[in-house]
Order: sequence, then C-alpha cells, then structure tokens
Amino acid sequence: MSSAADDLALLIAGTLAGAVGSAGGITSLISYPVLLAVGLPPLQANVTQAVAFVACLPGSALGSRSELRGQGPWLRRWALLAASGGVVGVVALLCTPSDVFGRVVPFLLVLASFALLVQPRVSTWQDSRPQRTNRLLLPFGLFAVSAYNGYFGAGSGVMVLALVLLTVDRGLARANALKNVILGVVDVVAAIGFTVFGPVRWASALPLAVGLFAGSRFGPSVTRRVPGNVLRVLAALAGLGLAIRLWVVPS
Repeated sequence: MSSAADDLALLIAGTLAGAVGSAGGITSLISYPVLLAVGLPPLQANVTQAVAFVACLPGSALGSRSELRGQGPWLRRWALLAASGGVVGVVALLCTPSDVFGRVVPFLLVLASFALLVQPRVSTWQDSRPQRTNRLLLPFGLFAVSAYNGYFGAGSGVMVLALVLLTVDRGLARANALKNVILGVVDVVAAIGFTVFGPVRWASALPLAVGLFAGSRFGPSVTRRVPGNVLRVLAALAGLGLAIRLWVVPS
C-alpha cells in the first residue's frame, strides 16, 4: 500500500472511529486494525492512536455543547482523578515489552467487545436499582477505567458511560458528553507521555487525528440515523474478529 493510500485509509478510519466513539461505541476497534494493516506493530499502533485520540476532545465537545452546559464543576472535580489514572496506565504500557503487549492485545479486545455487547443489560440492571449508589463506585471505577484507557483503552468509553449512568446522570446524552470529556482528559495525558517516551509514528497519527476530529464533531448527527444496536453489535463483532485474527496470526 502506498503512502497516499495509507493516509486515505487512516483518514477514513479516523472519521468512522470518531463518529462511533462519540456515540458511545469503541473507537479503537476501528482505528487499531487499520494501523496494523498499514504496517505498524501492536505497541506502536496503540501509542500512535493514543496520541491521535486527543483530536476527539475538541470535536466531541463542540458537538455536545448543549449537554455540557453547566457541567464545568463536575468535570473539574473528576478530571484530575481521571488524569492520575491515565498516568498509571501510560507508565504500565511503557514498561511493557512489545512482544508481551502483542500477546495481551487479543484478550483486551475480547474484554472490550464483551463490554459493548452487555451494555444494554447494564442499563437494564441500572434501571432496576433504587436511586442509592455506592459513593466509592465513581472514584474507584473512574480511576481504574482511566488507567486502563491509558494502557490500551478499547472499550473504556463504554465502561465510563455505564459508570456515569450508574452514578452521575441517567440521561444518556449528558452522560455520553461527560464520558467524552473525561476520556479526552486521559487522552491528553497519554499523548504527552507517549510523545516524550513512546514510539509514535507521526506520519500515521496526523491523518488519523484529522479523521477523528471530523468524525467526533459531526458523528452524533450521522449516527442518530443508525439504530444504536446495529452499531454496537457491528463494533463488537469487529473486535472479536480482530482478536481471533491476532490469536491465529500474531502481529
């Protein structure tokens, strides 16, 4: 594949990934396999997409301005905790040998796909619960998922969305907007760490980032026309398919 074809593939993948991620799906399940397809090894692919994901923060924030109105105090309160978790995940990834990461990725993809498939059951369970919530669930859950997002991240959006719905806001649109900003904070932390210490391939990160910004900005208006269950199942099947491929033919 030529360099121009690589750029086009990454631009398209970023646009689709940004659209799916801004609607509550799994961004990495679209961007990660394309990075592998254009020749990046697993560790470098993960580091490169982590840097590119920073473009989702301004895009999704612009697309969710009405939902984010008045949410500044909550975001300031929890952004630092999320950033701290992201630092832990970044350090863990940078200390992981590349061959070890390649063996772990399929299991992480299965975990992310499973999280996406069971999301409706989580929502049903949440609806059946009384309005009381465990005060420790949000801080511990947010720190743990932020650490995971800094390490690999596939499925972390679904996990944070479920956590916010359970503990903060039962409105899906507002919960999704809060999720996007919180993950954006973690992405910024990860990008700083990987820019300084990680093997980022900037030639791949830049077209991917352009696509991610466009998809996360305009994605919600497009994905509203597609049934949520269709996007959810397709993304989960893509993740499971990639996991099987990596088990059979390790990168």
